[in-house]
Amino acid sequence: MNSQKPNILFVLLDDLGYSDLGCYGGELDTPNIDAMAYEGLRFEGMYNSSRCCPSRAALMTGLYPPQAGIADFVSIEPHPTKGPAHLGRLRDDCVTLAEVLTPAGYNCYYSGKWHMHEKTNPCDRGFKEFYGYSMNHSHDYYDADFYQRFPKNHEKEINIPKEDFYATDVFNDYALEFIKQGQKEDKPWFLFLGHSAPHFPLQAPKEDVEKYYQKYLNGWDSLREERFNNMIKLGIIDPKSWTLTERSQVPIDDDDIANGYSGLQNPAWDSLDDDRRKDLARRMAIYAAMVNRVDKGFGKIVEHLKETGDYENTIIIITSDNGACYEWGPFGFDGESRKGITELHKGKDLENMGGKNSYLSYGSGWANLCNTPFKMYKHFTHEGGVCAPLIVNFPDKIPNPGNFVPGATHLIDIMPTLIELSGAEYPKEFNHHKIPNYEGISLYPTITEAKELPQRTLFFSHQQARGVIQGNWKAVWSKRTQTPIKWELYDLSTDRTETNDLANKYPEIVNKLDKLWEDYRERVGLEEFEPWDIPEKEDISD
Repeated sequence: MNSQKPNILFVLLDDLGYSDLGCYGGELDTPNIDAMAYEGLRFEGMYNSSRCCPSRAALMTGLYPPQAGIADFVSIEPHPTKGPAHLGRLRDDCVTLAEVLTPAGYNCYYSGKWHMHEKTNPCDRGFKEFYGYSMNHSHDYYDADFYQRFPKNHEKEINIPKEDFYATDVFNDYALEFIKQGQKEDKPWFLFLGHSAPHFPLQAPKEDVEKYYQKYLNGWDSLREERFNNMIKLGIIDPKSWTLTERSQVPIDDDDIANGYSGLQNPAWDSLDDDRRKDLARRMAIYAAMVNRVDKGFGKIVEHLKETGDYENTIIIITSDNGACYEWGPFGFDGESRKGITELHKGKDLENMGGKNSYLSYGSGWANLCNTPFKMYKHFTHEGGVCAPLIVNFPDKIPNPGNFVPGATHLIDIMPTLIELSGAEYPKEFNHHKIPNYEGISLYPTITEAKELPQRTLFFSHQQARGVIQGNWKAVWSKRTQTPIKWELYDLSTDRTETNDLANKYPEIVNKLDKLWEDYRERVGLEEFEPWDIPEKEDISD
């Protein structure tokens, strides 16, 4: 066993929907993650920054994404005219979790997807060992040659034949390998397991896909109702304030990209022909299989911790970087370009979907299911884009295991939580740079003393989408939904799923939240947004 300071295992999934996990009402098979929830805590939700790399920047630094340099997206080179908020990589005047925990005596390890720029890979920002990829948002899960081991002079400890390579399994294997390395030293360890699953390309072993296929032939309409009822039974939602939203709008885009549904509601499942339903069911079955593989590998890690006596002294935190991904229409897409290519798979081609060299997504209809009961998706600042599950397990330290914790948490809270947990100090200066104070709050008192989460003000931005929460009020400025865009206003205490826009009824509250947003925008260095009147092209660059 290591020293008395607790070990830390942080597990981040990519594009996982709010209700995908079994312990949140989903039909996906996630028994090992569910066990952590039932033995620990499930939170009402962890807010994020609506997309992969901005969320990772907030999580890793305790700052809002503009303060960390990734206001919009990672870019190969900094934006030529915008300020440091739009640098496109982690800024030098922020610190990562590893840079804070290492001086407190921790060995820090990272396995999986980084996505905060190759010029600031984990080993450049405080982590001792790394396996995975640092630049891209996604890649073929079967491409063994793509994934890297850092520091560069360290050879790969795990060598799997190329025909057996599957990235999710290898990320789990390296997490276990790094834990074993950490256990050899008399120091606590911090392991960040950053999965790319279930982010597209949807790929999973065929035998795992088969067990879900028949389930998803039932379609997204009946499964949304099934999930909603499960959530009520689990005590996650109160049907008085949580209602099941209508099928979400397909964002406005070129008609080929939106599969002919630009600006329209996702279609009813029964309105689709049999071949299309089979194709779509296969896509969602692959997605479910990907999450199941994450869970299987996670179970092996927990089993090892129990066998070696480290489980009781390890806090485990599990969440997702944003809501489920709609890209781009109800039928999804095929091909790396993601530009208006959607195939209809039949026969043997249908059976082989999700194999090596394939590249496909599952589309907005299934993403709407994954985000049940919320509306909208990743990219947006409605709850379906910015609210993810949060599970914390800390054996013998949680006074009421199995509880569901109401209230708002945010990825910016992880930095102060781990500081209080570890006894680390947050620096005022680092590498000759003044460091801004973190923006979040510590969740440690809620985890270990069952203290209520405080109400507070939180901010959201991704490209032209933005939002403000203050107490029970939430203002949302959308994108790609209508023209002209204006603030929407929701009372989350009575309308948790954003179905009743109160902006016209309470203009004074809208003006107040708008002022808070503008103050925030100026404080963190965000560029002013131009009025949205035609579909702007999403940045799909690496």
